[in-house]
Amino acid sequence: MNHRRILAALVGAGNNSPLVRHSISSTEGMLEKFRVAFAAARHTLALIGVAALVALALVFFRPSLLDDIKALSPFAPTSAEQMAADEVAFAQLLELPQPRYASVAAMQHSLSIEQERVNVWLSKRYRIAGTASKLLVGAAYEAGENVKLDPLLVLAVMAIESRFNPFAESAMGAQGLMQVMSRVHREKFDDHGGPTAALNPVANIQVGARILKDMIRVSGSVQGGLKLYVGAGNMETDGGYAAKVLAEYTRLQQVAAGKRVPTFTPPQVVEPAREADAAPVVSHAEQEQPV
Repeated sequence: MNHRRILAALVGAGNNSPLVRHSISSTEGMLEKFRVAFAAARHTLALIGVAALVALALVFFRPSLLDDIKALSPFAPTSAEQMAADEVAFAQLLELPQPRYASVAAMQHSLSIEQERVNVWLSKRYRIAGTASKLLVGAAYEAGENVKLDPLLVLAVMAIESRFNPFAESAMGAQGLMQVMSRVHREKFDDHGGPTAALNPVANIQVGARILKDMIRVSGSVQGGLKLYVGAGNMETDGGYAAKVLAEYTRLQQVAAGKRVPTFTPPQVVEPAREADAAPVVSHAEQEQPV
C-alpha cells in the first residue's frame, strides 16, 4: 500500500516538474497557433466565397461589366484597324457585301440610336459578336422597311427561330436565321441566286420578312401570321410559338425606346413542325398578291 502511495506521489511530482510543464506548455501553444491559423484560413475562404458570389451576381445582372473587364486585358483587341479587319473577315465568311466603312467610327455611325440600343442588347443576350450583331440588325431594319414590317418583329422571329445562328438548319429542312423552308419558297430566292442562298444571312432575312408579312396579311393579325409562319395553320395550337415571339418583340420594343431590359431572361427556341409548309394553307399565288 505504501508503495502505491509513493508511486502516486512520484507521478504527481513528475507532472509538476519543469520538464513536464514545459512540454505541456509547448503543446498547448502549438495547438493554439493551429486554432488561430485555422480560424484565419476559414475566415479568408469565407471572404473569398462572398466576393466570388458578389462578382457573379454583378456579372449576372450587369453583363456589361464582363465586357469592361475584358477590355482591361492586355490581350484585348483595341485597335480600330484590328476591329475593321475582323468585320471584313466576318463579312467574307457569311458571303455578305463588304462593309463600306474603313474605321470603327464610321461603323458606329452606320446604325441609328435605336438600332444601336437593339444591337447592344441582342449581342449581350445571345452572345453575338458585335460586328455580326450590327450587320444582322442593319439587315433586319432594311428588310422591314422594304416590306413595311416592324424590323423588331423580324428580329424577334430570328431570336426564337435560330437564336441568330445564320447556319441553323432543322430536321424539317428549315434553314438560316429565320428558318425559311427553301423547298417551299423556292421562287422567293430567285432574286438572290436561288434556294442555295437560304443560308446567306441577308437573303434569308429578306425572304423571311417577306413571308412573314404575307402570312400576317392573309391571317389578318400578327398572332395569326406567326401561327401560319411556324407551320401551324392546320393545327389547333402553335405550341406557344406566337407567345414566345411576341414576348421577345415586347422586350425589343422596350429596348428600342431606351428602357432598361434585363438580358438574362432565358431566351427560348422552338423546333416547329411546319406541317403547313409541307401542305400550305395559303397557296403561293395567294401569297404573292400585293400588300
